[in-house]
Order: sequence, then structure tokens, then C-alpha cells
Amino acid sequence: MTVGQGLKTVVLISGNGTNLQAIIDAQQAGQLPVSFASVLSDCPQANGLERARTAGISTVVVDYRSCADRREFNRKLYDELGTLQPELIVLAGFMRIISDELTEHYQGRMLNIHPSLLPKYPGLHTYRRVLETGDAWHGSTVHFVTPQLDAGPPIIQYRVRIHDAETEQSLAARVQTGEYIIYPRTIEWIAERRLDLRDDTVWLDGQALRQPVIVDEEHAQPL
Repeated sequence: MTVGQGLKTVVLISGNGTNLQAIIDAQQAGQLPVSFASVLSDCPQANGLERARTAGISTVVVDYRSCADRREFNRKLYDELGTLQPELIVLAGFMRIISDELTEHYQGRMLNIHPSLLPKYPGLHTYRRVLETGDAWHGSTVHFVTPQLDAGPPIIQYRVRIHDAETEQSLAARVQTGEYIIYPRTIEWIAERRLDLRDDTVWLDGQALRQPVIVDEEHAQPL
């Protein structure tokens, strides 16, 4: 079942699916010209699958634990996506490393969101690491996916100034609020043919971006 009209989109999740919910909400409010081909998870118990079903979106599970190794998982994932034939793939808390073959096949058509101001703090535990380092700013980055982990061309960043008494939990809550703004916005740009990737350069509204679009917490506005 495909929900909505517009750019055919598959969302990949592993857990609770809060970014997925923000994307669903924006689409149902008429703010995102996309259709959901499916929500796919590597975990049968992922709460985000129920979010998708509640919204009337079909779901697919490629259970990582049932696969002999990463190669088998990526082959099954590749096959499922080939069946779905998405125009856009959105990684929304998908916690598996995707094969080079898959990322190269969907280059320019696969997005990820990472909780840091890339290229700072790729990988895990970004909130802990930034607080230990003592940076003044933290945030989240939407980027195109490439074979290099968290290293694809950045599109947009949400920035928050770190408070003196900040904790990992308080910082995460503030950054995640911004993710629900910048991820739907990026998808909207792609669906409206305003954003694309050309020779590893991000183009928005006919202009090459020398740096990602910056959205500061105090000036953020939802779609």
C-alpha cells in the first residue's frame, strides 16, 4: 500500500521512529509531496513499525538477527528495496551499516540524519563526546549517504548553543526537536526538485552549497 501522492519514498528505521513520525505528520498535513511505499525495519519489534501501520503505511522487516552475517543482511535489504523501487530512501534511526553497493546504487537518493554538526563527531555517543570536549555548539546534520560512514555531503544543520548545566539528556531533547524540523524540510526540497546531488556537490535552488544550510534553535520554524 502506498500512502499519499508524490515522490515514492521508503523510510528505514530500527527503533522508536520519532523522526519517522515527524515525516508522517508533515506528509499528512499536506506539507510533503511524497508517497510512502513502505517503512522498513531491521527489527521486528521496532515501535516505529506500529507508527507506520497506524498511518496506513505498509511495513517490511528484514530481520538482522535472522541473517548469517552482514553480507546476507545487505543482500536481503538490497532485494527488498529493489522490489519497492523507491525514488527516495530516508534513514531515520536506522542502526545498520549499509553496503557500498547499496549506497552507490542509490547515490543522491538516500538521506541520513546524524546527531552532530558533521564532520565533527561521526559515529555513536555524540552528546557525551561533545560535552566532554566542551564545545559551545552541538546539533544535527542531514546529509546524503555515501559509503563512508557519516561522511556524505551535508545539506542542512540544526544548531543549539550548549548551556552551562547541560546534560546528555537535555541536549539530546533540544537537538531532536530540531531534527523534526530539518528532516521534513530536506525531504520537501527533494520532492519539489529543488535539491539534488551533482558530482558530490549539493545544489539547492540552482546554487551549489559551499556549506550546509544552518538553522539555529532560536530562529527555527517548522514547515
